[in-house]
Amino acid sequence: MASASQLLTEIYEQPKAIRGMLELEAGRVEQISRQLSPHKFSYALIAARGTSDNAARYAQYILGAINQLPVALAAPSLFTRYHTPPCLDGALVIGISQSGQSPDIVSVIEEARHQGAPTIAFTNNLESPLAHAAEFKIGLGVGEECSVAATKTYTAQLTALALLSLSLKGTPIQLESLQAVPDAMAQALESEPQARQAADLLAGSNRCIFLGRGFNYSTTHETALKCKELANIQAEAYSSADFLHGPIAIVEKGFPVVVISIGETFQEELNQLAETLRRRGASLVIIGDEMLQGCTSEQDSFIQVPKGLPEWLSPIAAILPGQLLAYHLTKARGFDPDQPRLIHKVTLTE
Repeated sequence: MASASQLLTEIYEQPKAIRGMLELEAGRVEQISRQLSPHKFSYALIAARGTSDNAARYAQYILGAINQLPVALAAPSLFTRYHTPPCLDGALVIGISQSGQSPDIVSVIEEARHQGAPTIAFTNNLESPLAHAAEFKIGLGVGEECSVAATKTYTAQLTALALLSLSLKGTPIQLESLQAVPDAMAQALESEPQARQAADLLAGSNRCIFLGRGFNYSTTHETALKCKELANIQAEAYSSADFLHGPIAIVEKGFPVVVISIGETFQEELNQLAETLRRRGASLVIIGDEMLQGCTSEQDSFIQVPKGLPEWLSPIAAILPGQLLAYHLTKARGFDPDQPRLIHKVTLTE
């Protein structure tokens, strides 16, 4: 490890933390899935904020792909400010919060209970208001997270969502694929030297675009969020498809763009996009399991994500190089990753 930073320490704790979380929570999630079986729900509604919102983006893909379950993101102000909560008939309502303390997330779960909808809390604090409000609770099980910027609680949220998705799929529950995740995370941490080099490339700019699609759309947003929180840059995340519908116009010579490309589903599309960006003079950083076509180590930066995990599990490992990039970008820009400006570990919104 490069330093005694609390943030970097917790980034490196993640393989062990997720291995322990799987051992601790797999049985609980399996039991919850059995208790949910009498309930009839046709979609999931998720309430979350910040980093947890990016876990919800992952849920949209994994619950959709594995369980054919549509996922909507809640608008908590309908519950707390407008006092006009929607009808939740047919919903499985999920609250995701590392602290479990934000009143607006709790209010969504409380209203869902009032309407008789099944509710689940994903939280690192099983004695929190969110955990007490929900019918079912899934602990993140990674111990106290001291850094202001979330790292291991985020990967635990993704892992818990994958556990839930597999458990809801039916019996026999196939959890073997999840056992490979901690080792893949450990391999992903080997990308730190590449992340440091990419950070040096990005450090001179106050803005950056992050692009990705599919399961790693969540990785795109979470990496951008970490760079905003810690390195104080204007980091905007887009679906690569949405980016082509107008925002690409902002790219000019030297404009920094991070492309997250993992798995085969969108590889050809992202190859073509990278070529377009190169023609416009963009400065590219690729976070992926292989270099995109037309990109070279002389002109572009490449941060390796290990192969081996199925695409639907890859975000749990892929975010670690993103976290390392944000950490080193913060250091390169002269900021303290353990003391980010103007943000706190727990934010209470209504």
